Amino acid sequence: MKPVFTLATAALALMPIMAEAQTPATGFPAISGTRLDVTGRGEVKRVPDVALIGAGVVTQSVNAATAMQENAARMARVVAALRRAGLAEKDIATSAISLSPQYRYAENRPPEITGYQASNQVNIRFRDIGKSGAVLDVLVKEGANQINGPTLVIDQPQAAMDEARVAAIKSARQRAELYASATGLKVKRIVAISEGEAYSPRPMPMMAMSRSADAMEAKSEILPGEQAIEAIVSVVFELG
Repeated sequence: MKPVFTLATAALALMPIMAEAQTPATGFPAISGTRLDVTGRGEVKRVPDVALIGAGVVTQSVNAATAMQENAARMARVVAALRRAGLAEKDIATSAISLSPQYRYAENRPPEITGYQASNQVNIRFRDIGKSGAVLDVLVKEGANQINGPTLVIDQPQAAMDEARVAAIKSARQRAELYASATGLKVKRIVAISEGEAYSPRPMPMMAMSRSADAMEAKSEILPGEQAIEAIVSVVFELG
C-alpha cells in the first residue's frame, strides 16, 4: 500500500514548474528574447475652430444700488448684441458678478468708502472665429469695457487625437525595427503598449487691427493659426 503523502509530494514537485510559467512581477507576458522599450510620438496639426473669450462690464457709482443698476443695464445691451450676432444661448454663460466698495486712504485716518464698483463677466464661445473680432468691436460699443482672451481650441479633437495615436505607434515600430536591424535581430512581437500624457501646445492667439479704406476705423481681428495635437505611447517589443 502506497503512503498517503505521495500525492502531496507530487504536487509540491510541480510547483516550481508552474511558477516558472506564470507572468513575471512586471505584469508583462514572459519574454524569451531581448526586451526593447521604445517611446513613440505622433503629431497632427489642425486649425482651431472655436474661440473662448471673456467679456465684462465694470461700473462705478457713489452708492451700491446705482452701481449694480447701471451695470445690469449695460450688460443687458452686451448680451442683446451677442444674440443679434447669432450666438446660441448655450455659448453665452455668466462667469462672475461682484460688488465691492472703493476706499480712500489717508495717513492716520481710517479708510473712507468713496463709492462702489460693480462687475459682471460672461464667457463667450465663438464657433466662427472669423466673425469674433467684429463681434468684440460691437460689444465694446454696447458697453463692454473688459475683454479677456481669446483661448483657441479644437471643438472635436478626438479624430485628430486618434490620428496622432496611429502615427505614434508607427513611429515606435519604426524605431524598434531600426534597433533590431542594428543589432542583427528581428522584431518578434509587441508585448505591451501604454499611452502617455498627450501634449497639445496652444498657439499664441493674435489680435490684429485692420483698417477700413472707407471708414478708416480700426477693427479687431483674431488669427487662429495652427494647433498641434500630440500622442505619446510607450511600447515594449520582444526582439529575437
